[in-house]
Amino acid sequence: MADDLAYTPAAELAALIRTRRLSPVELMTATLARIARAQPVLNAFITVAEEPALAGARAAEAAVMRGEPLAPLHGLPVSIKDLVPTAGIRTTWGSRVFAEHVPEADAEVVTRLKASGAIVVGKTTTPEFGQQCLTQAPLFGRTRNAWDAGRTSGGSSGGAAVAAAAGLTALAVATDGGGSTRIPAACNGVVGFKQGLGVVPQEYAQDGFGNISYVTPMTRTVRDTALMLDAMAGPDRRDPLSAGRPQPGFVAALDTLGPVMKPLAGLRVGWRPMLGNAHVAADVLAACERAVAALADLGAETRGHEAPFENPEALWFVSNGAYRMAQFGHHLAQHREILCPTFVRQMDRVRDVSAAELYAAIFARTALYRQVQAWFSDIDILAMPTLSRTALPIDQDFFGPITIDGVAVPNLRAAWYPYTMPFNLTGNPAVSLLCGFDEAGLPVAIQLVGPVGEDARLLQVAAAFERAMPWADRHPPLPELD
Repeated sequence: MADDLAYTPAAELAALIRTRRLSPVELMTATLARIARAQPVLNAFITVAEEPALAGARAAEAAVMRGEPLAPLHGLPVSIKDLVPTAGIRTTWGSRVFAEHVPEADAEVVTRLKASGAIVVGKTTTPEFGQQCLTQAPLFGRTRNAWDAGRTSGGSSGGAAVAAAAGLTALAVATDGGGSTRIPAACNGVVGFKQGLGVVPQEYAQDGFGNISYVTPMTRTVRDTALMLDAMAGPDRRDPLSAGRPQPGFVAALDTLGPVMKPLAGLRVGWRPMLGNAHVAADVLAACERAVAALADLGAETRGHEAPFENPEALWFVSNGAYRMAQFGHHLAQHREILCPTFVRQMDRVRDVSAAELYAAIFARTALYRQVQAWFSDIDILAMPTLSRTALPIDQDFFGPITIDGVAVPNLRAAWYPYTMPFNLTGNPAVSLLCGFDEAGLPVAIQLVGPVGEDARLLQVAAAFERAMPWADRHPPLPELD
């Protein structure tokens, strides 16, 4: 794909299509060509749906030429993480067990994106069943970081983040069960928005009441995230967390910002460099402190936030582990020899969790929710790093320590992404935004967290920050593609 198209935001591509300055077929052809060139380099896709994507583009172009009314995403390619069902397109969950599985029906979010004019171009990589923060699986291998071949893409939505960062698709569907959107977004320097519980329905979730996983947008700009949310959000009777919850217009919310000098005047921002962890890299801390200063320049009142907090990794380990054992345990019994060894070891560690332990974790989740909501009595937004350090080495041992400024820190989950996991449990909206680069040229990200129900307001703050600290025009060094 030509550079001017590869990194053009979806909002601009849609405008070009509506005004007949860009053909949907031209855009799709260029997209498929760039994906083909990128695949040996980045390995961001498990399946590329070339024929149906081109057929969809031809139909989209015919509608333009007939002068039909066009939906907001008309003719735009979108990639879908391979945990999300797509009718007629292979959905593997990153597993050899489902290597040839083809669903008969789309997930509701896919149905809605198609209704809004988007065209599915393929399925992006995920570790097996999404159960790692490193995107690697026996089915497809590893997905590398867009900025450095020696670093991980993060996970579990590594393919979606790399596709966005490398200009393969402006729009990508991800999922987030403990940080799986925000972790790879931070590693690859893109926008990773985890909306609140019930904003986007997940009608295929097996636990509709206790779900901690979210189907999310992944884009390079905040406005493109809002565009996707306008298509994806809204109630669905099959999802009890979404039922009866109509959503605001997210793009419309951004349009209310206007060109004012101090768009965040009156906003109270609490800054937490730590969230139940003891180590954060100096370059991450410095970049995030500059980002908080930028929020203050936009008119926000910033202050330190020091309410006591204990890392909930043990709670997440029990609640998520018990859920996944119930969901996938029978595959462990039947297909152990072809499953990812890391996944097998994870499941073996939670095999003996009791019902009492699970309900103790459920009670603890409720207490955590109430604790976090109390914070928003005297602040409007909580700011913190997204990750304690930039992207890990691509061969990082999931069960080994990570290194932060030369110090080996045990427990990858608790040490690297203590900032993301709590808000899967509490349901608060959270967004990861690029805020700088470390000495090695790798992206550094800040996470902003809002009160439950304030997704649109959080996006407004993110858009104001993005306007003040624009990074979307800085692209990863990919001479093989560009």
